[in-house]
Amino acid sequence: MQIKSIETIYLEEFPAIIWVQVKTDSGHIGLGETFFGPRAVAGCVHEMFAPMLIGKDPLAIERHWRDMFDMANAYGYAGAEARAISAIDIALWDIAGQVAGQPIYNMLGGACRNRIRTYNTTGQYGDNKDMEMAIVDAGTLAKSLIDDGITAMKWAFTDQFADINRGTHISNEDLKLLLKPVSDIRAAVGDRIEVANDGHGRWNLNSAIKIGKAMDHLDMMWQEELIQPTNVDSHLRLAEEIEAPICVSERLISKYQFREYLKAGAAEVVMPDLIWTGGITETKKICTMAEAEQRPVAPHDMTGPVNVFACAHISMNVPNVFLMETCRAF
Repeated sequence: MQIKSIETIYLEEFPAIIWVQVKTDSGHIGLGETFFGPRAVAGCVHEMFAPMLIGKDPLAIERHWRDMFDMANAYGYAGAEARAISAIDIALWDIAGQVAGQPIYNMLGGACRNRIRTYNTTGQYGDNKDMEMAIVDAGTLAKSLIDDGITAMKWAFTDQFADINRGTHISNEDLKLLLKPVSDIRAAVGDRIEVANDGHGRWNLNSAIKIGKAMDHLDMMWQEELIQPTNVDSHLRLAEEIEAPICVSERLISKYQFREYLKAGAAEVVMPDLIWTGGITETKKICTMAEAEQRPVAPHDMTGPVNVFACAHISMNVPNVFLMETCRAF
């Protein structure tokens, strides 16, 4: 069996997503996906990686990952190149599962569990208004999630305040407004739902410490990317200053970047994004590294349908995954 062709698919309705199909001469077709900069990703797929993969055995996944990474790393790997590798890798695992007649989690070593708890990241699509509710009536939003059987949620409660001055300062007045949605959730449902905050890396360290301390009494599930993941020492300082676990997440690409945070103890919740960090192959390794440091994993997924199922396979297989991200609006 050989790889016959590699194609990319782009839909105007979902302008940030690109799908990759790997086709074989045996008729098997693997589907992968990634998010952001789809035309740049397509360029990497067709100009860099397809020429080196066509005619090769699609089941030699580890070899192909290393060959693609080594080529990309000669010029800098952590951009469209890594996203392209991720999408191709997922497609190759899809083929491997089809050939074996097994779910991918069995190919990775078997299932550690038969179900995984999910949390809802607040998004919006179609008639869904969850993002608006998160701001104007977070308590009712939390109740509706609980009614759907969801017992954990995440929202970027801090983003609109970072817009004021690029995250360099937050006033006490704005801090009170920032806290209100989470306070409303606690007033409406108490501890029946866990709540995480995603800071999208938009604050400086001083502001992040101030925000984190102010939110601690609300028993946050984690604080994700209050600061950019560009400084391990700053993450350690943040972890020392606030009570909520520090989640280091999707912007870290490959086991090499995650290693620095895990080794230093700066990643208290580990959140790799399969379609950015290197696909199923690399995510499995990152999870194993986190397991060695006794850290929990919650895969990142706020993108497309392929990532949901790829995350599900990782979540079935990896023993230290404790939570999987979903978005009910999608």
